[in-house]
Amino acid sequence: MQAKTLNTVKSAILESAQLNEADISKVVESIHGKGIDIADLYFQGERRESWSMEDGKIKEGSFSSDKGVGVRVVSGDKTGFAYSDDLSLSAIKEAANATQSIARHGKSTSLKIASHKKTKEMYSAIDPLNSISDQDKIDLINELNDSARQLDQRIEQVNISLVSSQDMILIATANGPLLADIRPLVRLNVSVILEKNNRREQGYAGGGSRSGLDYFMGNTIGIDLAKEAIRQASIQMEAVAAPAGSMPVVLGSGWPGILLHEAVGHGLEGDFNRKGVSTFSGRVGDQVASSLCTIVDDGTIPYRRGSLAIDDEGVPGQYNVLIQDGILKGYMQDRMNANLMNVTPTGNGRRESYAHIPMPRMTNTYMLAGPHEHDEIIASVKHGIYAPNFAGGQVDITSGKFVFSASEAYMIENGKISYPVKGAMLIGDGPDILGKISMVGNNLELDGGIGTCGKEGQSVPVGVGQPTLKIDEITVGGTA
Repeated sequence: MQAKTLNTVKSAILESAQLNEADISKVVESIHGKGIDIADLYFQGERRESWSMEDGKIKEGSFSSDKGVGVRVVSGDKTGFAYSDDLSLSAIKEAANATQSIARHGKSTSLKIASHKKTKEMYSAIDPLNSISDQDKIDLINELNDSARQLDQRIEQVNISLVSSQDMILIATANGPLLADIRPLVRLNVSVILEKNNRREQGYAGGGSRSGLDYFMGNTIGIDLAKEAIRQASIQMEAVAAPAGSMPVVLGSGWPGILLHEAVGHGLEGDFNRKGVSTFSGRVGDQVASSLCTIVDDGTIPYRRGSLAIDDEGVPGQYNVLIQDGILKGYMQDRMNANLMNVTPTGNGRRESYAHIPMPRMTNTYMLAGPHEHDEIIASVKHGIYAPNFAGGQVDITSGKFVFSASEAYMIENGKISYPVKGAMLIGDGPDILGKISMVGNNLELDGGIGTCGKEGQSVPVGVGQPTLKIDEITVGGTA
């Protein structure tokens, strides 16, 4: 890790609390005794700011900050964890003592130590909150509101939100030097309500990056999001009820990768597979998907929402091939589950904050491009659904069964996209769907920087993506 980043984080977190590296080392050493496989301290300082406009008025401006430390010891599959928002040395020692009593009786196993090699920066160590002035933030929102309203006379309402945060983390382990990271994150959301002939429809678009708020300045990103939100609402104005039944479905490129994230990605996380509750458990080396499918989890893409210079255990972000040519190659691992499964951590140990324990989580998960043209895929379908955008969904990790709602969908008739439909629900299970992918496009896209993943009550930013995909048969729930 860059020395400048480490010094900045040490100054912001340790020195401001009158702590030093020697104090931290002693605490870690005190909890890394006999029978303890992992011992670490996770310091975090987060600052967050948001601005929102509703119906032409700045409705809310908020700022929050938080600092704290999580203390963890792991013995076998037992974890002792305590946290505090008090960074005094006495509070940290008290948390450390609490963790030892929780995990004292775990079975001891050998630990594969994560590499502490120098990592490259995934994003600039900047402060997004101060990257532009408050007046610039207000001007950006006002100008976007005015421009959006000029795009379509049917606009009844425009809502805009601008969010920025800076996350500083410092990790102390018993097996290596202090590790630090500074993680900026910005996001701009635009939603519109259109009204015509007493019918109202809403459209939404968002985008973001691990950068400063100047990411949205001097370019067309904001107005492009407004245009997309209007387009989404306009489509819903014309959409008719979707049909129901079993039929081919073509998924669009980019954000529809959220279906793979939920229906497949979670099932490839190490904890579910160590416990044997995933439909993919014990299947490394097996054919689990069409030979056209190669799926990766990639935490190394600069400035992407899910990218990590280091994960929340200090392991460098990595490019992990999960499924290659349809063959299951491995799982996403944190340190504890990797140790128990006798494999190497993959840089997927993530936590929402210092008040949470790390677990295997995705970063940027996507399917690689294939050999087919988008138009060629559409032309291959006589009667089916084209779904280029998704809203929410649910998945059962054990079975892989899912239900997803398409927020934008069209009928395909005789190889051509025809009229829009609404209320289309895709129902199936991940492994089955992977085997029914018969065409993969050459147009891989990643999402625009809006993904947030929930697991066991914790939320973390993620990225998704895919090329256009053809699924030969899937159950479509509709209302027609």
